[in-house]
Amino acid sequence: MDIPRIFNITESAHRIHNPFTPDKFATLGAALRLEAGTRVLDLGSGSGEMLCTWARDHGVIGTGIDMSPLFTAQAKLRAEELGVAHQVRFIHGDAAGHVSDEKAGVAACVGATWIAGGVAGTIELLERSLRPGGIILIGEPYWRQLPPTVDVAKECFATSISDFLVLHELVASFGNLGYDVVEMVLADQDGWDRYEAAKWLTMRRWLEANPDDEFAAEVRAKLSSEPARYAAYTREYLGWGVFALMRR
Repeated sequence: MDIPRIFNITESAHRIHNPFTPDKFATLGAALRLEAGTRVLDLGSGSGEMLCTWARDHGVIGTGIDMSPLFTAQAKLRAEELGVAHQVRFIHGDAAGHVSDEKAGVAACVGATWIAGGVAGTIELLERSLRPGGIILIGEPYWRQLPPTVDVAKECFATSISDFLVLHELVASFGNLGYDVVEMVLADQDGWDRYEAAKWLTMRRWLEANPDDEFAAEVRAKLSSEPARYAAYTREYLGWGVFALMRR
């Protein structure tokens, strides 16, 4: 079980696999008023930065699940590095359909709502692991400005303009599902730069180390095209944020 190889290559040096910076996760943790001992479930936990830093800074406990063996191993190393391995555990597995036996005070899917077919399905899945009065965290893209054409939307890796909502529509959609939005922290363009631009040096170093790999041509093509595509499209049109929800 693994994610597509291209992500294991391009994001192998990332600690955070979305457009958030460490400061944004710190802001989110403080905004949620996390208390020591709060149990956090993180589906699609990547390299574990959110769970590990919140364990260090707020004393939370919990579990992260991710399909990438590489990212899961990195998460375990990060927990050791921050001295929180006794508080958090990371499991290599499929987060789709996962329901925790121990109910969580915070149930999160930060940037992987595909695990349950989109936002609504992921909220429903997370609710099944949440204690009464708990908080759901959803990380999701939105349009900073509507793309003028479908072709522009596709350059942002959407299949159509309707794949994402503008911010006020996304926020309203949570209410339509029966949830109050009780906090939100939005990525900024610097966060996008750190997420996307950091891939380029990683790809270049990988190509230098693996010139004969059968995947080298694909990585070379991506490195040649990604900086201009990102600057023209994703950086201008796509936003991203984490939204904290409580059932009404």
